[in-house]
Amino acid sequence: MALEHAILVSLLEKPGSGYELARRFERSIGYFWTATHQQIYRVLKRMEGEGLLAVREVPQQGRPDKKEYSVAGPGREALSRWLHEPIEPESLRHDLAVKIRGAAFDDPAALIREVERHHRVHSDRLAHYLAGELRDFTGPQAPVPLDPGRELQHVVLRGGIAYERMSVDWLDDVLATLRRLAAAP
Repeated sequence: MALEHAILVSLLEKPGSGYELARRFERSIGYFWTATHQQIYRVLKRMEGEGLLAVREVPQQGRPDKKEYSVAGPGREALSRWLHEPIEPESLRHDLAVKIRGAAFDDPAALIREVERHHRVHSDRLAHYLAGELRDFTGPQAPVPLDPGRELQHVVLRGGIAYERMSVDWLDDVLATLRRLAAAP
């Protein structure tokens, strides 16, 4: 997937400025596709030049006007073409897994703090995802029934929740193994 596709999806969900788009990447899209503010602005400018995006100037009081981006017809067509193309299943590239295997040639106990740190990050992300799910999809404030776009957002979030749960479970196993090996004579 290219950043362009993530931008098209986000802008189809809700038009916005470059700043608003960057904030969306930080809050949700960025959990499965990351981009810096600079990358987003650079790609927005290029996509605007290619006619994939429509832009309107929005006047602001006491500040420069902002550009609000939305997807133009050619952008929608580009996304549609991409949605119909096959993509390769992703391969897992996991630095921590290589470190864990490498610990067999050093002191396995030396990795415990690093694995605990990863465990905290994944646990925190899982808690964040679960709170977002409750707020946006399953809690009393969530609209029922969900429209198709929201249903698809929820299924992606459920995939993130499943991944984080799997990561936490695996890291629990890694920690138990490292601690057992560290205690062995």
